[in-house]
Order: sequence, then C-alpha cells, then structure tokens
Amino acid sequence: MSASAAVLVYSDNAATRRQVITALGPCPHPDLVRVEYLEAATPAAAIALLEAVDLRLAVLDGEATPAGGMGIAKQVRDEFDWCPPILLLTGRPDDMWLARWSRADAVVPHPVDPWRLVAAVNRVLGVELNAASSNREAR
Repeated sequence: MSASAAVLVYSDNAATRRQVITALGPCPHPDLVRVEYLEAATPAAAIALLEAVDLRLAVLDGEATPAGGMGIAKQVRDEFDWCPPILLLTGRPDDMWLARWSRADAVVPHPVDPWRLVAAVNRVLGVELNAASSNREAR
C-alpha cells in the first residue's frame, strides 16, 4: 500500500482551499492512508495536475473563477480516459443540476462544513484510498 494518497484541491480562493484541507486533515478516516494535498489556484494548474498525477480525489470549487469546478469536472470526464473521483463544492442548492451535468461523484455546498465534507469523501473514497495498486494500473 502506498504511504499517501494525492488529493487535488482546486479553488481560486486560498481561504477555500485552506478550509477544505483543514476540514479533511491529514487522514480523513482512521482506515485510510495519509493524504498529500496538491493545491491549484488556476484552471490550467488543476488540469495539469489531473493529467500528470495519480490522484485519488479531486475537490473542485464550483464557485472558482475564471473557470468553475463544474466546468473542469465536465471537461475532465469528457476528455480524459481516466480521472479520479470528483467532489464539487457548490454555492447554491440550485446548482445541483449542474453538478449532475458535470458527472461529479459527490457534492458539498459552501460554506465548507467539515463533517459533511469528511462524510462525502469517505463515501466516495472508502475503497479507492486503500487500494493497494494505482487506479491507473487498471487501465
């Protein structure tokens, strides 16, 4: 088993990235491996990390500008052969249809509620973070 799992946190807002990382902590569940957070403040940086790194999860801010997490999620799902599970942070309850359109695996509303975020991550990644082999090896 790997010593850590890489998790992308994308938001143009440094405070939002910090809230996500603080809420999840170094290990979101006792049965999961430690998490290594990779931060991206721009869409280009997020896409580059999604392409280059064997990520176990991408947390994308739907309220980020100039490109929101929903658009990035949709792009990645449409254009990449493989992508990690995606958790979206949404700004409004009415954004749920957009989150479904983007094919996100989980959705958590702003402001970041640590309990809700950790529960969503554990639901989505309970198995993936403990996988002995890389998700990409299965391709």
